Amino acid sequence: MVIEDAVDLADVVTRYLVKEGFDVKTISRAEDAFALLDIWKCNLIILDINLPGMDGFEFLARFTKISEIPVIIISARVSDEDLIIGLGIGADEYITKPFSPRVLTARVRALFRRMNGLSLLNKETMRIYHFGPYILDMDTRTLKKDNKPIELSAKEYALLAFLAENDGKPMNPEAIYEKVWEGSFGDLTTVPVHIQRLRKKIEDDPAKPIWLVTSRGMGYKLNKNAVHVAAYEN
Repeated sequence: MVIEDAVDLADVVTRYLVKEGFDVKTISRAEDAFALLDIWKCNLIILDINLPGMDGFEFLARFTKISEIPVIIISARVSDEDLIIGLGIGADEYITKPFSPRVLTARVRALFRRMNGLSLLNKETMRIYHFGPYILDMDTRTLKKDNKPIELSAKEYALLAFLAENDGKPMNPEAIYEKVWEGSFGDLTTVPVHIQRLRKKIEDDPAKPIWLVTSRGMGYKLNKNAVHVAAYEN
């Protein structure tokens, strides 16, 4: 779904994505997206910020409370503050205008590859990570606390799974960005933004994290003393 009120830009983006085999629907108002999502299965949203009526940030804040569908922001707003806000309230990518439609299409394909490959699972083994009251299921790509699901975006899951896979070893932002964002153009500030988003979801006190901790000068880790791995052969 492309939510963009600039008709010419929306048409160009749509043509490129359709050429690559994607089924695309375009709307100009964020309010209409909720109704469309009730009748059409969507796997990715491309979202402008400066929209008539409800702006992109307001839509994103509401949308991420009810859905895990990834969102790519495309915006002429280029300040660090706008980027941090967009990523902080749930966007998976932030692309500034003007941009190449070919680059956007490549980003879309890369995001779908990550969505399809984030299980970090080989075909013979199913792995489940336990830390405290949490269960991270690498097969279903879900996180549960006391058997109740916790909604994670594609990036949040990828980040948590990557840290879990590294068995409590601290990973620096560069390594995290390279693995989770797969070399996409962007800013390393997105890593701490997503760390904070995760902490708000899994920590009782995000300011004093227990599970997702910072190793000073080394990076971030999932608390090794709390992580237990159970492997089950299929």
